[in-house]
Amino acid sequence: MPERRPLSPATSVVAAGRPERRQGTPVNPAIVLSSTYVSQGKVPTGEHFYARAGTETWHPLEQTLGVLEGSAHPALLFASGMAAIAAAMSLVPPGGRIVVPRHAYNVTIAYARDLGERSGVELTLVDIADTDEVVAAVRGTDRPASMLWVETPTNPMLEVADLPVLVEEAHAVGALVAADNTFATPLGQRPLSFGTDVVVHSVTKYLAGHSDVILGAALSDDPGLHERLASYRTMHGAVAGPTEAWLALRGVRTLALRVERSQSNAAELARRLAEHPAVAEVRHPSLPTDPGHERAARLMDGFGSIIGLRPHGGVAAADAVVAALELWVPATSLGGVESSLERRRRFPLESATVPEDLLRLSVGVEDVEDLWADLDQALRSVSGV
Repeated sequence: MPERRPLSPATSVVAAGRPERRQGTPVNPAIVLSSTYVSQGKVPTGEHFYARAGTETWHPLEQTLGVLEGSAHPALLFASGMAAIAAAMSLVPPGGRIVVPRHAYNVTIAYARDLGERSGVELTLVDIADTDEVVAAVRGTDRPASMLWVETPTNPMLEVADLPVLVEEAHAVGALVAADNTFATPLGQRPLSFGTDVVVHSVTKYLAGHSDVILGAALSDDPGLHERLASYRTMHGAVAGPTEAWLALRGVRTLALRVERSQSNAAELARRLAEHPAVAEVRHPSLPTDPGHERAARLMDGFGSIIGLRPHGGVAAADAVVAALELWVPATSLGGVESSLERRRRFPLESATVPEDLLRLSVGVEDVEDLWADLDQALRSVSGV
């Protein structure tokens, strides 16, 4: 028989992680609400014995995420994106050095600093879009880095890394490479295909997609790293609840449709915002003038659904725009079906090099004309244009 071609990611989000097909079986996996399992004898046997170590309710989502990322192993679910990040950073040895984008998620940077205080890990912050700077930092002056942490695009500045080059250079000096793929999603890029050692996700965002779940995931093709991450999860107890795992899998089923719509909306809004008289600066990799456009076009499938916006008038104008919006939701987080925004420097942990007036827009799946009308009226009411 002819070999069947691999399923596209848009099909895998729907087809992966389904129960075995037998007459009368359900189409969707069940939620198993049990903290423990029948286990007797001197040594626990069987796949499950205690839900902190593993439960069948995790497996369909873990399998699906593994398929989407093209991983040799299923994903490992964690209680949150930060729990997954903490697990990945636990691979840095005490006294080691980690290189992190200066505009990474602010709690990621804060955790790396905390790791330094507790374990003597040295933190080096870099402009991830400046390949020469990153390579120099990874090589170091007296010792190489133990890990290169990558966000591409970054949160919230949307800088795009030359991931294949950075992975090659980091591996040349023996450094691990971990990539946070939350913004791009596995439909936008697969860091493992570029050779990264670990990929993490805040499943809370695009994967679950409905702003109703807190969940994280980590993946690795390396059997040893996969086992270390799994052991960290069991030992530290930052495990996913069964209901959250089930809800997130339900969200993943529409990921391709949601990403397609939200990316299309974002590109159109970015194009219009770039021409708006009340706007000082727009960042979105779809724009030909954006610094990350060439790399995103070369390395990614799509340009993402996040826009960086700076209105004329500084901080006061930015806050006034948020207050004047009626459809867009003023809220933190991102990746839900609803469009939301916030001024990122209102958080004390945000990098000092993020502009005070930067608004991070998470574009949802609403009608683009309704989103535009609300943005336009808010910008014009604040600027007097």
